[in-house]
Amino acid sequence: MEWTVTSAVLAMLRAEAAAAHPLECCGLLLGRGGAITQAVPAANVAAEPWHRFEIDPAALIAAHRAARAGGPQVLGYYHSHPVGEARPSATDQAQAAGDGRVWAIVAGCDVCWWRDDEPGFAPLPCSVTES
Repeated sequence: MEWTVTSAVLAMLRAEAAAAHPLECCGLLLGRGGAITQAVPAANVAAEPWHRFEIDPAALIAAHRAARAGGPQVLGYYHSHPVGEARPSATDQAQAAGDGRVWAIVAGCDVCWWRDDEPGFAPLPCSVTES
């Protein structure tokens, strides 16, 4: 499956990461099929948000309820690495569910896309479409 993301979502991810710095931002990636059309920011409720993230469970539950009611599907998650690269950290790998969801990781202006599969993260090609 070919994955796409809108330019507006990409801009939002970069803006969220910059605004949260030096903490990690996080949120949900929504859409249908392989098209990521929305990013929904969520509170980072991790005990150490400067180098970990944990999406507020209330935001996650609300997004899944909206999807069941016909809204966009939860395709994945995003978070930032205020210091480091736009690739899964050892902590990301240890906490990942292996559920096949998409992860976007933002570091500076770089946004890299990953698929969280059972054997671990794999790079995910994602093309940008106009909003």
